[in-house]
Amino acid sequence: MSFLALIARNLVRQRTRTLLTVLGIGIGITTVVALGSITQGMKAASEDILRAGGANFMVAQKGAADLSFSTISLRDWRAVEREPGIERAWGVLMHVSRVGSNPFFITYGLRPEDMPAAVPKLDAGTLPHRPRELVLGAGAADSLDVGLGGTVTIGRSAFRVSGIYRSGSLLENGGAYAPLAAVQEIARRPDVVTVVYVMVAHGASARDVAARIEEGSPQLAAIVDLADIDKVDQGLRILDAGNLAISLLAVVIGAIGVMNTMTMSVFERTREIGILRAIGWRGRRIMRLIVGESLVLCTIAAALGMGLGVAATRAVTLIPAVSSFLEPQYPVGVFVRALLIAVGVGLAGALYPAYRAVRLSPMGALRYE
Repeated sequence: MSFLALIARNLVRQRTRTLLTVLGIGIGITTVVALGSITQGMKAASEDILRAGGANFMVAQKGAADLSFSTISLRDWRAVEREPGIERAWGVLMHVSRVGSNPFFITYGLRPEDMPAAVPKLDAGTLPHRPRELVLGAGAADSLDVGLGGTVTIGRSAFRVSGIYRSGSLLENGGAYAPLAAVQEIARRPDVVTVVYVMVAHGASARDVAARIEEGSPQLAAIVDLADIDKVDQGLRILDAGNLAISLLAVVIGAIGVMNTMTMSVFERTREIGILRAIGWRGRRIMRLIVGESLVLCTIAAALGMGLGVAATRAVTLIPAVSSFLEPQYPVGVFVRALLIAVGVGLAGALYPAYRAVRLSPMGALRYE
């Protein structure tokens, strides 16, 4: 019998215990994969917001609890526009409200003169020419079943759809662009915008321009890349911290479960281990057997957990309220992390059982009842 076949036989011997252990570890891996893919999806959405309209970076209120709470006055906006090295700076007011079944419908308020460059290419229609007109994302048009000339009610205001655009950004595709003054009115936030997008002049350094803006206006924060996003929004940092905490928890709980399973297995096979030692198996080979069983157990659990994690996130996106703002991402790193956690669980859980098995003397093991 080969070494791997012996490992498989030992695991199958106690089917119920093995299945329960695999299920327990698999649930932990499921959580790690699901939260990791959701975090990556949120980061992708944040990246889309950061680069909207082809901007090099955006400016928001420093210390805002959430990006949607950021408030920039017209005075600060003009100060940003006057900064050397800037080709164009346009303010956007983001108003989040429930429209139809989407509780996170974003209406982007823009000055009419900024719309041609900032709004994604239209599939049909024209840009707004009147205060109560808007251009609607293709995703929002489909979910609301509204076409050109139709009406979309935001808050208590009805807007006529003058055009429909299509964007690669999920949030943008599920929202709308409307004149800034109209969005300020329905949001009850006169004379302010949420963020100012900046496009630097040719040859200028985005980092240098951003540093000058922050130096001249300490109340503002320049977000050049995702590493800067926590200046105005703690959401991604909280998700990363939660992902790390759950990963550590999965390792600890999984290791305890594996240790329990493998320790019981060693106790039940004491005489068998004694026979193996008596016929010439060295302690190192016994250790490889126990650790191998643990790793195979955790590898199966990892595969199960990865599959369940992907299925769980796919199931969540079937909910319209979730699919309107979140699309999970599945980079290789998420699965590598899950596999490393499973290997860590396997090694940590096998340490004590392997040590005990190696410490057994052949005579003592054979006399064990």
